[in-house]
Amino acid sequence: MSPTLASNSLKLAQDLPLDSGQALSGVEVAYETYGELAADKSNAILICHALTGDQYVASDHPITGKLGWWERVVGPGKVIDTDRYHVICANVIGSCMGSTGPASLASDGKPYGMRFPVITIRDMVRGLVGLLDGLGIERLHTVIGGSMGGMQALSLAANWPERAERVLVIASTARHSAQNIAFHEVGRQAIMADPNWREGEYYGADSSPDNGLAVARMAAHITYLSEEGLTEKFGRRLQDRDAKSFGFDADFQVESYLRYQGSGFTQRFDANSYLYITRAMDYFDLAEEHGGKLADAFAGHVMGKGARFCLISFDSDWLYPTAESRHIVHALNAAGAPVSFVELSAPFGHDSFLLDVPALDRVMKGFIDG
Repeated sequence: MSPTLASNSLKLAQDLPLDSGQALSGVEVAYETYGELAADKSNAILICHALTGDQYVASDHPITGKLGWWERVVGPGKVIDTDRYHVICANVIGSCMGSTGPASLASDGKPYGMRFPVITIRDMVRGLVGLLDGLGIERLHTVIGGSMGGMQALSLAANWPERAERVLVIASTARHSAQNIAFHEVGRQAIMADPNWREGEYYGADSSPDNGLAVARMAAHITYLSEEGLTEKFGRRLQDRDAKSFGFDADFQVESYLRYQGSGFTQRFDANSYLYITRAMDYFDLAEEHGGKLADAFAGHVMGKGARFCLISFDSDWLYPTAESRHIVHALNAAGAPVSFVELSAPFGHDSFLLDVPALDRVMKGFIDG
């Protein structure tokens, strides 16, 4: 049986208030759904995507033609079984796959560009909550997210504790570290140093800041991998040659791989969206939002009330290492919230949540179906 697939865009009924004090009007949230919604709407699962993800979690991407980014996990009879659950995945505001973002038209009929207000993770979740309201879904069976998606899941649990029964957070963090911010700043500066960026006013021009965006993607992609994985996959092997060129072409396979990742990324992502979303991630600090104490963010989840939590980390993830997940688990314990936690072994680094890790599948399915 194939999943029921619908591609939609919902316009929020009201202006969207932002943490900056501004508001966005006429906000569109693009989303996809898979599987039938139960009559009592009790089987809805919201999947939150990562920085460069989108709503095409289990369907072919309309630009690249590639399989959905979690097609391995979502579908009939799979870990997130669309024969049982109604799965929703939405493009966050600030992004570039249909939801309101820098490339969207402002009230004057021109793209926002850098006039788009700076947003936060909590603002993104406000958009998701607006979508759920529009769909008439008051309480989710589960909210799930990896990486930035995990930040969204945590923000939903902290600020809208009544909206989900289960919260599954994978390879994520409750705040961005100085190292995280530093890597993002390198990427932003690469984009803004590209002469084709034009202070963000490149829409409609004959060229875009593709070179800067590609470098930003290359730098970020390194953080998603592990040294073990890079060594196993590439080592110091040369790319399509028997000897070093003594030049600056891609002599090594790993160089060629990163260039491929960078150039491919420019075909499906908007440079301004990259600026805004990375800034939102850098601003994320769940404890700071709740008086400086992370446990207070989960006060609405005392045992027997609120949601159950499951956190998963990977031993090779140096972007959001296991210590970050343990910090969240300790805060949940301090708040009296029911939580389970596991560190899984995988050689793939941060990207392990997107790849074939059988132990991850077992933990996820046990938590969702349990």
